[in-house]
Amino acid sequence: MFIIDAHLDLSMNALEWNRDLTQPLVAINRREAGLTDKPDRAKAVVSLPELRKGNIGLVVATQIARFVTPDNILPGWHSAQQAWAQTQGQLAWYQAMEEAGEMVQINNLAALDAHLKLWAGDDDNMHKPVGYILSLEGADSLVTVGHLERAYNNGLRAVGPAHYGPGRYAQGTDATGFMGTKGHELLKEMERLNIILDATHLCEDSFWEALDHFNGHVWASHNNCRALVNHNRQYSDGQIKVLINRGAVIGAALDAWMMVPGWIRGESTPEAMNCSLEVMIDHIDHICQLAGNSLHIGIGSDLDGAFGREQCPYDLETIAGLQKVTGLLAKRGYSSADIENIMHGNWLRFLRKAWG
Repeated sequence: MFIIDAHLDLSMNALEWNRDLTQPLVAINRREAGLTDKPDRAKAVVSLPELRKGNIGLVVATQIARFVTPDNILPGWHSAQQAWAQTQGQLAWYQAMEEAGEMVQINNLAALDAHLKLWAGDDDNMHKPVGYILSLEGADSLVTVGHLERAYNNGLRAVGPAHYGPGRYAQGTDATGFMGTKGHELLKEMERLNIILDATHLCEDSFWEALDHFNGHVWASHNNCRALVNHNRQYSDGQIKVLINRGAVIGAALDAWMMVPGWIRGESTPEAMNCSLEVMIDHIDHICQLAGNSLHIGIGSDLDGAFGREQCPYDLETIAGLQKVTGLLAKRGYSSADIENIMHGNWLRFLRKAWG
C-alpha cells in the first residue's frame, strides 16, 4: 500500500540532531550510541531508506524554528531573524537532498501526478526519490508577513501559525489567547497565496479565530482526539466536527503521550502503557465515527519529532512499520476503499482540490 505521511521533521533531524538520513537506520543509531544530549539518541525510527522500504513515497516535511522571549522557558531562538536563518538552513538541506536524488519537492499538481506515476511503477523503491511537500511548523520565523511570499517561491505550501507556547502570529499548545492583528494579516496572505492552513498546535482560542478568519484550505497534519487523551494538544469533538465540515483531513500521530492517557515523559514506557498501533486505530476510528465515513483521517505520524522508540508504539520498530496499519484497519472492519482513503487517498483528494 502506498502511504502518505503528512508530518515529518526531517530537516530538524538532519541539522539539529545531526542525523544523516540518507544512511540505513542501523548506521544512524549506531553512531549515536552513548550520546545523551537528546532523549531519543540511538532510538531513531526514521530515515530515507526506511521510508522507501515502507512504500512511504510522499511526505509533508517541515521547517521549524521557534522564537522565544526572555521569560519563555521553551527552547528556541532569541530573534525572528535567527529563526528565519534556521529555516533557511533547513531549506538548504532539502535542496541538497534533491541535488543528491534522494528527495523531490512536490508543489503543484503536475509534480504530484508525475511523482505518483513514478512510485506506481514496479521497479525497486530504493532508487526512487521521496517526494516532499514543504510545510512550516510555527510561523515565528517569518520576520514579516512579507517573508511568506519569499517562502512560497521556495516551495512552501502549508503553514501552522503556532507550535508550543506563545507565538508571534498565534498561540500554541499549552498557551491561551488569540491571534491578533499580525495573525490576521498572516492568514490573509496565506489565503492570497493559496497556502494551506495547518490547524495543528493552535490553542483553542487561536483555533476558532483562525477558522473564523481564513477562507482557504485547512488540514491538521498531526492531531489526535481529546476524547481519548484529555489534553489541549488534542482536538475536542467540536473541533474535529468543524474541521470535517471544512473538508479537512486530520493526520493521526504516533507520539505516545498523545495516544494514551497518563503518559509521564521520561518515565512511562510504551509496553507498560500498552501503547501499540492498535491505539492509533482507536483515534482513527473515533474521527471516522464522528464523520460517519473514512474521508477525513490520514496519517501524520510525527515520528522522530524529538522522540524515538522510547515514546512511540512498542510494535513499531521503524517508520516502515506503518504498513501494519492496513491489516489493523481491516481487522476492525474497514473496507479496502476505506483503507486506501486513510493510507493515502484522503491526502491526495485534499491536494487535488487545494491545488486545482
